[in-house]
Amino acid sequence: MKAFRKGVMQWFLVCMVFALVLVGCSSGDNSKSEESGESAVSKGADTNVVEKPKERVKLRVEVFDRGNAPEGVTVTNNEMIAYIQKNFGDPNNIDLEFVPVPRTDEINQLSVLMAAGTAPDVSFTYNSGAVYNWAKQGGLTDLTQLLSENGPQLQSYIGDAMNYGVFDDKQYAVVARRVNLEKYTSIIRQDWLDKAQLPVPKTTEETYNTLKKFKEMNLGGNRTFPLSFALTPDSYEPIIWSFIKEQSDEARYLRSVTIGSREYPILADGHKDGVRFLNKLYNEGLIDPDFALDKDKKKKEENFVNGYTGIMTSDVTQYYFGGEESQVNQLEKNVPGSSVTPLLPWTDFEGKTRQPAYTPSGMYIIVPSFSKRSTEAIKYLNWLAQDEVIQYMSFGEEGVHHDVVDGFPVRNGSDADKKLLFNTGDMLVITNGIDFGSAERNLAYNGLVIDEKHRDAAMANRKMSSQDAVRQPIAFDKPLDSEAKNSTIMLEKYEELLVKAMMAKPDQFDTVYDAALKDFMSSAGNEVIAERTAAYEAMNK
Repeated sequence: MKAFRKGVMQWFLVCMVFALVLVGCSSGDNSKSEESGESAVSKGADTNVVEKPKERVKLRVEVFDRGNAPEGVTVTNNEMIAYIQKNFGDPNNIDLEFVPVPRTDEINQLSVLMAAGTAPDVSFTYNSGAVYNWAKQGGLTDLTQLLSENGPQLQSYIGDAMNYGVFDDKQYAVVARRVNLEKYTSIIRQDWLDKAQLPVPKTTEETYNTLKKFKEMNLGGNRTFPLSFALTPDSYEPIIWSFIKEQSDEARYLRSVTIGSREYPILADGHKDGVRFLNKLYNEGLIDPDFALDKDKKKKEENFVNGYTGIMTSDVTQYYFGGEESQVNQLEKNVPGSSVTPLLPWTDFEGKTRQPAYTPSGMYIIVPSFSKRSTEAIKYLNWLAQDEVIQYMSFGEEGVHHDVVDGFPVRNGSDADKKLLFNTGDMLVITNGIDFGSAERNLAYNGLVIDEKHRDAAMANRKMSSQDAVRQPIAFDKPLDSEAKNSTIMLEKYEELLVKAMMAKPDQFDTVYDAALKDFMSSAGNEVIAERTAAYEAMNK
């Protein structure tokens, strides 16, 4: 354990340096509420009741704090937590305590808690490298036997995704099932196209020329930023990947690095060209000059809803979600006559709309080795996997929180809905999305949660996100030591490279880019690429 604490402290110090460097610069919150309603108490109440311990015990569970709790509730005091307590906790003589962790700083905060030996009994992160690092240091509980004894429904529900949590032949993490693999989508201002007398662009060149025309015509007024852009993956990933010329698995293994859950093709042929294109967009005033300060996408979204942006890219169709308060609806309210159309703006060297997609795995759910409640932790996760629990925690009660439309439960947007389900995705941690049995039914459901006037466009937009999509990151047999150790510094150095190279004068781009790449490689890249090369060669013996 001392070795683990020492190792985690080293990891934590790296994370804190990263946090300090970035200061100033991709659903949830819950806790115990005084009332949850009789109907809520009855749903799932008899599910997975285990033999009560002789003494009442406490189970601590992580929850993301996104700062989005409705008035009157918090992430640690709300109706959903009351439901969980009454239907899982009380029948099993367990008091649940939900521990809030800021979503925007989750890996740093979780590293602090792991180093201090105070991480929740049920913790989670999307950073597989951190999980593997903790496992190697003895900081995680081997869940293999616990799952066999206490998690049959959990294993059945998650299925093959569970394999992503096996390191060195031991199950160190329960890996959430990811239902929807689509990653990013884009829309364009149709009213701007009409004013410019242009069609929807279908290639990178056409998109660039369209952005130039939008800027020349000043269609968003003095703050016209034709392309939405922030220092976030949904802004730069789709563009950079469209420039990558090496698409083979071998090239991805040998010339990319994995940072968290993302694949960065930093040494691949075309990466520099992609960043050069971003430099061009910046220097020609086609993106917000303050993009480097926008790490939470708030400025990017603000530019869009206020009518300053011509093309908006986000996590898949997010701008259509939120009912009357969706970004698209806000735009239409703020800018009379505005309208949007789905598009695929970027094409690669083969003319394909190659774009990133997710692997079928979500967050890594772990039990620290110092936890005294590992059995209860797995029983809790197993309880979450019951059909009736998934139904209630996703949609609430029919007629109160959702209505049935075309055979699907659709949240109704009421105050009751918002108070119960504002962070449903962060509470139902075993799944990312709800599976209705087929890709067609899942698509149909995803359309129903969009307001009717935008539904057809949103469904067409979502379909676009699967066209020529490539699942990322490409995986080795297990996470690599060097990537686990260096993920924080690599992300810091990669973002530095983007910012410096994008903001460089065009005639200085090569010098600035090459220096930043050298810094990235000397800081961690050389070590990572060496291990990736050795691992690839071992896989192909």
